[in-house]
Amino acid sequence: MSENQKLPDCLLLIDGQWLKGTEIRPVLNKYTQNPCAQLHLPSHEQVNKAVQIADACFQENALSPCERGAILDRTAQILERRQEELVLALICEVGFPRSDAQGEVARCIQTFRLSAEEARNLTGEMIPIESAPRQAGRIGFTLRVPLGVVCAITPFNAPLNTVAHKVGPALAAGNAVVLKPSAHAPTPSILMAEALLEAGLPPGLISVMHGDAQVAQWLLDEPAIRFYAFTGSTQIGRHIQQHAGLRRTQMELGSIAFTILAADANLDVALPKIVNAAYRKAGQVCTSIQNLLVHRSIVAEVEKRLTSMVAELAYGDPAKHQTVVGPVISMAAAERIENWINTAMAQGARRLAGGARVRAVVPPTLLADIDPSLQVVCEEIFGPVMSIIPFDAMDEAIARVNATPYGLATGLFTNQLDQALNAARKLQVGGVHINETSSSRVDVMPYGGSKDSGFGREGPRHAVREMSEERVVTLLA
Repeated sequence: MSENQKLPDCLLLIDGQWLKGTEIRPVLNKYTQNPCAQLHLPSHEQVNKAVQIADACFQENALSPCERGAILDRTAQILERRQEELVLALICEVGFPRSDAQGEVARCIQTFRLSAEEARNLTGEMIPIESAPRQAGRIGFTLRVPLGVVCAITPFNAPLNTVAHKVGPALAAGNAVVLKPSAHAPTPSILMAEALLEAGLPPGLISVMHGDAQVAQWLLDEPAIRFYAFTGSTQIGRHIQQHAGLRRTQMELGSIAFTILAADANLDVALPKIVNAAYRKAGQVCTSIQNLLVHRSIVAEVEKRLTSMVAELAYGDPAKHQTVVGPVISMAAAERIENWINTAMAQGARRLAGGARVRAVVPPTLLADIDPSLQVVCEEIFGPVMSIIPFDAMDEAIARVNATPYGLATGLFTNQLDQALNAARKLQVGGVHINETSSSRVDVMPYGGSKDSGFGREGPRHAVREMSEERVVTLLA
């Protein structure tokens, strides 16, 4: 962009109108660190207005399940038509390489299509009320009814598909949505909202409010909001939960993701999946493999093969087609990751692959011989860093996973069915993936964690039920 060319505006959406805010902040290209857009932040009054309009529109616009499904299907079609715009926004604002960006867009489209199906299929159930004494001739059933206004607070690391996993099911259930996307990457949410309006969604049912902690707090203070869907840090999740009171929430929070390589693991199958899961999106996925637990009998072979595979990953400018690992979300994040790596090496860790940071680009890094007390393995790093940790018995590996405060997902590579099922029962996580990595996710599956990784489940079928409530109806014939 030339020096004199005006930066595009990331405006607020209220009642179908794109409006300026009261403060402007730059959005940075994550590779060049130069401004690429202007983010408009709302006033407190604008936040209140957006919520009030959303609530009023919810009360007035009772779309049928058929209508909701049709709108969501059309939205998927529009997003498919505009996928190159979305890809370019993800490359610029998040630093995704093209392959990661294309995958994000494809999954978002699928999430909207799944949400459309759930809009049409959402139903209650019959109650066998006549089985109770003195209830002859009485019929009982349940309805699934929407809650009202859903507030979606979404992260930078999946600023399209994670948004879709909140917005799509909320609308499928018949709710209105007030969306607060990440200030790091607002454009994908703007394009999604544009697609929803073009698809025929009544304007008041979708609002977009940009901002950070202050705007989130204003949204928490709005009593008309009935449900908060949040993806982000455990610390912020706790704050939201405390302020939500009796209102419902769904929390997808922090993680330290493990994948386990048993002694009998098929390394030809496992290692390519592990490299992809550790380093795609620059390791900025809650389920990116941070700690690779490897049976001691195969550690030497795993180290040798992974060292070569990780060293071959192209990193740097995400606009280049060969790039696999782009920048992390900010200079501050890159500096923190670099410091954690350097601290580990000063404490005796071996760096098998990696190198010097360049601006916000941290080269894909592979570590071994890690002191278990160091941040690089015992706190969420959220960067392109994986550590190899040996173990001698499967119960030891399971205990290592369960010792963390988190419990989102774990992968396990083994050909022993009894070992796999035993681990699935003992691992204290929301998902156990056998012969897949911790990062394995299909958008149709329930997705969420336990312990400090949160609660509630994403996945359109599951999220639609979280964002609606059951109403009992009885009829005496």
